[in-house]
Amino acid sequence: MKPMNQMKDVAVAGIGLVRWKRYVDQEIYDFGSEAILNALKDAGMEWKEIQAAFCGSVYQGTGSGHQVIKEIGMTGIPIVNVENACSSGASAFRLAYQSVAAEIYDIVLAVGFEKMPRGPIPSTAFRPYELKMGFNFQPANYANETVRYMTETGATVEDFSRVTVKNRKNGALNPNAFFQTPVTFEEVMNSRVVATPLRLLHCCPTCDGAAAIILCSNNKLKSKTNRITVAASVLASGVYGGENPVKSVKFPPPFDIVEFSAKQAYEISGYGPEDMNVVQAYDTMAPSELWNLEKLGFCQRGEVLKLLKDGELDIDGKLPVNTDGGLMSRGHPLGATAAAQICEIVLQLRGEAGPRQVAGARIGLAHARGAGPNSAVTILKR
Repeated sequence: MKPMNQMKDVAVAGIGLVRWKRYVDQEIYDFGSEAILNALKDAGMEWKEIQAAFCGSVYQGTGSGHQVIKEIGMTGIPIVNVENACSSGASAFRLAYQSVAAEIYDIVLAVGFEKMPRGPIPSTAFRPYELKMGFNFQPANYANETVRYMTETGATVEDFSRVTVKNRKNGALNPNAFFQTPVTFEEVMNSRVVATPLRLLHCCPTCDGAAAIILCSNNKLKSKTNRITVAASVLASGVYGGENPVKSVKFPPPFDIVEFSAKQAYEISGYGPEDMNVVQAYDTMAPSELWNLEKLGFCQRGEVLKLLKDGELDIDGKLPVNTDGGLMSRGHPLGATAAAQICEIVLQLRGEAGPRQVAGARIGLAHARGAGPNSAVTILKR
């Protein structure tokens, strides 16, 4: 892995978001292209300046990025479609970042988009025998992990409900979130059981959406005000001896992919968890926010429960987490999710997050996890 001090600095030139909702009468090329146009406007750039595009999606079919970009203009640039489960947007971002850092291009687009069917995610990331056994029903998979987490840490269903309440409160401050209304603790606790111990309001909603990010070399940046640069962009996959039954000599158990990716990001950036002012933690289910924060190194196993109860994970707390509502409120269009997490960190570091702004934010981390397994960690700095 090439040290950051040997790579060219890469800046975030612009970001573009759309309202996340059910686009009943529109397709991915409609709202996906809108996100790109918003990013171009934010960057003060024209489409003809983009030299390459990396497009993250999961279930959108062949050449989905081409279909989205066709709405803006086909200019002969390389368009790469990236499918990497729920980390697709971060994976597209990493490829865009590497292209600029390696001085292959000066201005590159990363975009994520998805139009989701209603109901549980129809995951195909399993072998046929696993599908027959129901492994692709994600609430059940998370429920099993949740039970283990409760046994090991003493976490309760009440703790998970507090995560939902916090994130829905934050989402109410985000005009692009799918859910823009807070919920009470009682509403969460009284919602129907989906997979014991998880209730409906412990599960993130699927929806449609898109997020775009333009990356560039410093000399191409149109505005130097609040310049945001990439400190680290890491993507890790599983190993034998981790989530697989075959043991590994190089990675002896216990091995955790989130811990592994976070360690790489900290080493590359030169920062640690204590330096982060704002965090986007992957919360596809409410309890996953808690154990992911621990795996990212922000506290020891089980200690996050006290941070949550004491309000330290709130916007005005010591470790603001999922300030835009996270997946629980913003929603989860698979290919766009990780890109939107990065966009929120950019807004926070620029001081442009409005009523959900974290005071004095200068360094932020975004984390996404996807089937494979894979784990993406992005660190940005002002």
